[in-house]
Amino acid sequence: MKIFLVEDDLQVGSALLTVLQDEGHAVVWVRLGAAVCERIAQERFDAVLLDLGLPDIDGIALLRALRTENAALPVIILSARDSLEDRLRGFHVGADDYLVKPFEIPELLARLGAVMRRIQGDGGTSLWTHADLILDESRMQVTRAGETVALSKTEFGLLAALMKHSDRVLTRAELEVGVLPGGEGHTLDVHMSNLRRKIGDGYVRTVRGVGYMVRHAPG
Repeated sequence: MKIFLVEDDLQVGSALLTVLQDEGHAVVWVRLGAAVCERIAQERFDAVLLDLGLPDIDGIALLRALRTENAALPVIILSARDSLEDRLRGFHVGADDYLVKPFEIPELLARLGAVMRRIQGDGGTSLWTHADLILDESRMQVTRAGETVALSKTEFGLLAALMKHSDRVLTRAELEVGVLPGGEGHTLDVHMSNLRRKIGDGYVRTVRGVGYMVRHAPG
């Protein structure tokens, strides 16, 4: 893979550069954000590792600009900003994942691999599958065992978010911000209950006190 590393800290950047190159990746490392969008427009990258605390531009503003130019490029935020509000803002603006500093290198590599598997698994289409459940974003259609499942727009959005991030738990707050803007309290529970009733038991798992995820296998 060709990775664009945007990190102003010399020690962190040098360590990541070495590790990623040792893993066989081509890496372009910059310490300022000013020319990032222009560089990405001119050059093909497979993923971006983005620090938020850049000296010349706020990382969130940079991510917003990146998403305007390239909506599909995978972006993983690397930041010392560890509050829930910061993480949710990152996901809301368009991050594919968010890793809080300090982090362990194996976790970064695992997160990077998981993000790339999701993107590559899409195969350039908008089709997501889990067991006998198929979600087609382009058609706004869900089928189970070949039969169409009628979902509301909100239910479809919840299922799409869960299937796209099937390797991790999505918090209640992430789902409320990303799928239910303005929604709170028991609204999410109602939509999730309706979704489960329509697609059947065993697909969506509740992680008590945290959120929801798609089960690895139905049942």
